[in-house]
Amino acid sequence: MQRVGFGYDIHRLVKGRKLLLAGVELPFEKGEAGHSDGDVLIHAVIDGLLGAAALGDIGSFFPPEDPGLKDISSRILLKRITSLIKVKKLNLVNLDCTVVLETPKIRPFVPLIRKNLAEDLEIDEKYISIKGKTKEGLDQTGRGEAVEAYAVALVDSAD
Repeated sequence: MQRVGFGYDIHRLVKGRKLLLAGVELPFEKGEAGHSDGDVLIHAVIDGLLGAAALGDIGSFFPPEDPGLKDISSRILLKRITSLIKVKKLNLVNLDCTVVLETPKIRPFVPLIRKNLAEDLEIDEKYISIKGKTKEGLDQTGRGEAVEAYAVALVDSAD
């Protein structure tokens, strides 16, 4: 049986933080605000995986009030969820993601983003799609105040 999960996240962009997408640091004067490292793409992917597994959301597993998660790498969190998905006997078939960010452009970083996600998800890069979009100056993301990410995960199970 196949199951689909949808993930979404948004983070404010602030000075003094790194801008991370799947652990790849993009050169920019602002980064994601967050309790962890704020990696908006990984957070959306985690929610997509949890949704496909009907296990809730990222906050259920990694609550922002947990001091042990302060500034933790989101790649560590993704690896934990990858292990959980495997325990539940689910296999990720493919992942389709969109990052909404006015600037910088993500295209030059997509190969490394895909590589990191493939490593953390334990699947081949050919099953991961990453796209970049802008909001053409509209709303907080379009004004460069935030970054958003969407993820759709398709998993299959023996159930």
